[in-house]
Amino acid sequence: MNGNQTRELDFRAVDGLEVALLWHTETNRLTVSVFDSKNDDDFEIEVSSSDAMDAFHHPFAYAASSGTPVPAYA
Repeated sequence: MNGNQTRELDFRAVDGLEVALLWHTETNRLTVSVFDSKNDDDFEIEVSSSDAMDAFHHPFAYAASSGTPVPAYA
């Protein structure tokens, strides 16, 4: 079995911003991954199952409220 089992549960892209909700099956962790192709910046936040969809739809607000550093945007 592959040692890196990650499943994409949801994905959205708008105006160069890509957001993915990922389930890491081996560790049973959920993360939200954000990539901004305009600035070539990215960040990832670990989320609880109860907060997963909120974090997926509002990753910058969720990151800020959880103290996760995110790239600065002008």
